[in-house]
This record gives sequence, C-alpha cells and structure tokens, in this order.
Amino acid sequence: MRIASVKVSVLCVKPAKPYQAAGKTVAGFWHVLVEMTTTDKVVGLGYVVLLNEALVFSLARATHELGQHLIGMHVLEPEAAWEALVAKGGWYGPGGFLNIAIAPLDIALWDAAGKSVEQPLYRMLGGFCNRLPVYASDGFWYDQTPEQLAQTARQYVSQGYGAVKLRLGHEGSAAAEVARVKAVRDAVGSSVKIMVDATETWDLATALDRGCALQDAGIHWLEDPIDTHNINGYARLGRQLTVCIATGEHLYKVSDFLQLFETQSVGVALIDLGRIGGITPWRRVAALAHAHAIPVCGHVLPEVHVHLATAVPNGYFVEYVPRSAPILKHMPAFEQGQMVAGEAPGLGIELDRQAVARFLVSS
Repeated sequence: MRIASVKVSVLCVKPAKPYQAAGKTVAGFWHVLVEMTTTDKVVGLGYVVLLNEALVFSLARATHELGQHLIGMHVLEPEAAWEALVAKGGWYGPGGFLNIAIAPLDIALWDAAGKSVEQPLYRMLGGFCNRLPVYASDGFWYDQTPEQLAQTARQYVSQGYGAVKLRLGHEGSAAAEVARVKAVRDAVGSSVKIMVDATETWDLATALDRGCALQDAGIHWLEDPIDTHNINGYARLGRQLTVCIATGEHLYKVSDFLQLFETQSVGVALIDLGRIGGITPWRRVAALAHAHAIPVCGHVLPEVHVHLATAVPNGYFVEYVPRSAPILKHMPAFEQGQMVAGEAPGLGIELDRQAVARFLVSS
C-alpha cells in the first residue's frame, strides 16, 4: 500500500450566477484536484477550491512537484508524508501558499488510506459520531436585499435546515445590519439559528457597535468581525460582547490558533482545510481547541468536513456550501437537518467523470 502516482488537474466550475463574497466578484470555483493512485490500485481524491484564477496554475504546479516526493511512501503514514512535504517546501513556508499546495495531497492521501483499509474517514480519524447539524451558507450574499435573504432562508428551512448564515458588513449603520437579520428572523421564526459573517470588514470600534446591536437581535454567532490576526482586538471583543464569536478560517498555522485561543474570546474555531494545509494539521487544531473547551467547524467543503467534524468530540456544525457538487456523483446524505458522513470507505465521494471533463482547464 504505497503511493504509485499523483495526478494534478485544474477545473473551473461556474456558479449559477456570479456573486459578491468578501467584497470580490466570484465567477468561478477553481479546483486544484489530486488523484493519488496506490500500488494496490486504490485512488484517493483531494482538492482545494479557490474563488478566482490568480495563482491557480502556479499552485497546481507546486502541488504536482510536491506530489512527486510522495511516490513510494506508505499510504497509512500521513503524518510522515505531511512533514516530508513541509520540509521540501521549507523555503516557501510555513503556512501560506505552501499549505494550500500541500492540502489536496494530504486530503487525497487520507482518502486513499480509508479506502485501503475499507473504513470511512470519520472512523479512521476517531469516529466520535457520524452526523452533525448543518447550517445553510450558500446564497446569503451581500448583493441580496433583505427580502431576497428572507426568501432564500425560507427555502432552506423548508428543506429541513435549522440554521442559516448571512453575510454582513456592507451596510452604513448597525440598524441596517440588524434589518437584514430581522427580515430573516421574521421569515423563519424563532427556532432557526441565524449566524452572521462580517468577513473581516469592520474595525474594532465598528465591530463593538454592530456586535452589540446584533447580539440584541438574537444572532447565534458573530463571525470574523475584524481581521483574524488582530489578537488584542478579539480579546477586547470577548470582554465586551456576550455573543459567541466565530473565527479562524484565515489562519495558516497551529501556533496562530493557539494565540487566538489564549485570548479566551473565541466561541467557535473555524478551520479552513486549504489554509491549514489539509486533514493532518486540521486534526491538530481540533485537538488544541478541545483542550481549550472550544467547539470547531470547518470552512466550506462540506463533503470533506463532515468527516473531520464528526470524528472529534468538539465538532459543532457543518457549513453547507456545495461548490464541488457539480463534479461529484453525489454529496453526503442530509437527514433531519444533519449531514451524514456515511459508511463508504475514505471520503465516500466519487467523481462524475463527464463533469470533470467538461470543467477541465488543464492537467
């Protein structure tokens, strides 16, 4: 069970229509896809998704070069593989571009490991449970009016979702931000959790002002109100606000999370699979969060994060943003507001080969 070959491809999946995210237009979901084949003919899949074309092909080239160093390594030794890749890219890390280049390789290796021993990944990683609540996050963008947000929320709730997340941060006043939340609350009732994501658009003073108004409006959590690296700012927010603060998706190192946790201001740790460098370091952050009594969620990629979050005792929610659904034969099962990791080996996902060929840009 050793790695025999690594193939890297670039795909571009088009959303139904362009939208604004974090102040930028998103017109394509750029995938750097890894297909890792073992000596036993098992194929592990892994990918990262980027929201614009910048550096995608450079990233794919880096992933390809790093992947060649994995050939001959044992498929059940992902910790050794990850450290070997970090060492090879030492001039370009830690963190940053190197982590994102490593991530699809690490994901593919874990998928291959699960398939090799015929176990689902959530069980390989600890197996705490096999399902978690999902919050609907796709479609609640800045450019939607309060009425459109309300309609989107109604549709998700009618499908069984018990939580939704809105993007805020572009309104001129706290009252206008609250109005967006209120429109959704009026549409879905009191039992549905409403998270809000300010995508790091506020300074500290604005975050305190808007945070007070939003917590009074009954939000479930306030995500990324300020720059994630403003550790002192988060400490102050934690002292002055009572609402749960969720952040972390823009961090690249385990040590960055440690600094954040030590502020005692973070209510939920959000771990981005690409930026942290794959499943191997994701697990390290989750364990560190558990030691600080902090629940964890992934950032997008629900078909992968459902396995990671269910594997650990402090997994909290799965974020539903199905950017890769068009290239997959199916997404994980959704039952009564929860996403199910499933019992198929590895990640339990399978590429739709016709779709991959349609979206392929280079390989």
